[in-house]
Amino acid sequence: MRHVRTVIVGAGLSGLYAAYLLERQGRQDYILLEARDVLGGRIASVRAPHDRASTNTFDRFDLGPTWFWPDFQIELHQLIVQLGLEYFEQFDTGDMMMERASSDSPARMRGYASSPASIRLKGGMSALIDALSRTLDSKRTLTDQTVLSIRATPASVEVDSTDSAGNLTTWCAEQVLLAMPPRLVERNIKFEPALPTELARQWRDTATWMAPHAKYLAIYDKPFWREQGLSGAARSARGPLGEIHDASMPDGSAALFGFFGVPAYVRKAVPEDVLREHCRAQLVRLFGSQAAEPRADFIKDWAQDPLTATEADLGSAGHPTNTPQAAASSGIWKGRLTGIASEWSPQFPGYVAGAIEATSLAIRALSPLPD
Repeated sequence: MRHVRTVIVGAGLSGLYAAYLLERQGRQDYILLEARDVLGGRIASVRAPHDRASTNTFDRFDLGPTWFWPDFQIELHQLIVQLGLEYFEQFDTGDMMMERASSDSPARMRGYASSPASIRLKGGMSALIDALSRTLDSKRTLTDQTVLSIRATPASVEVDSTDSAGNLTTWCAEQVLLAMPPRLVERNIKFEPALPTELARQWRDTATWMAPHAKYLAIYDKPFWREQGLSGAARSARGPLGEIHDASMPDGSAALFGFFGVPAYVRKAVPEDVLREHCRAQLVRLFGSQAAEPRADFIKDWAQDPLTATEADLGSAGHPTNTPQAAASSGIWKGRLTGIASEWSPQFPGYVAGAIEATSLAIRALSPLPD
């Protein structure tokens, strides 16, 4: 059995930010456990293909969350500034394309800019994950560690985790921070004793952000749509993509990305290469023949990611409507177990900023260090 003061379950943005805040407070007796073999959780970015001589570290594109809004997501913005990350406004200059019905031909219409402006990070949202992880002691961040059970004893909390080879490790701690979606926590982790009935119900009923969704990304040598006076934005009732945006990276490759408008259960039944063909055909309809042959294209279907989605998520909108209680208010779990994933954020549930807010609230509530 290994002893630490704090166990953090999940090394997405919430988990990494929790470790970052603990480090800044001098609380270095923690361990961060991640089931995947990479950090980031639902933040995932893919690099544009380049020759081996390329040194462009910014040419990376989001398959998960993409935007933030500094004007009202202040704490997230402050963190990005502290970490020295570069950012830019979403390109939306020009007209947009519209397919109002499945039988309609694409129509060009006047575009519109979001207000406040949507902001993206150079290098994608994974730049934030990379910057946070660089501030941490890598020995305290363990990948390939799936948490199976959490036990409350009179003196401590015991966390069992296993790696892909089946090796079991037990961690003895004072408190556990859950940086996983509430629904996954309730389904995948065995609690002894059981969580309070109402708390478990709230976690089980909280939709997991992004879980039913999928994104398509096409990378090109240049943003040819801009030459036509188009912003790269489109809306379509025909699909398969319902909403499309310019995903180009400044001083990097051009790209378009879209959110699938096809339900998760339908996508699951269609081979990925067929989905790609339909996506490319749609981009040709909307933006012309130059869209037919992207340098590379990618699909990320979060509904087929077992560390993101459950069966209960597949028919949902993918955005939590109510913020669940983050911790037990009484009993043996009180003060020992706290949810810090984005879904537990009071102001921004489901957004990147929500991960920052929920984590900050939990860290501020921790018991003070002894003198």
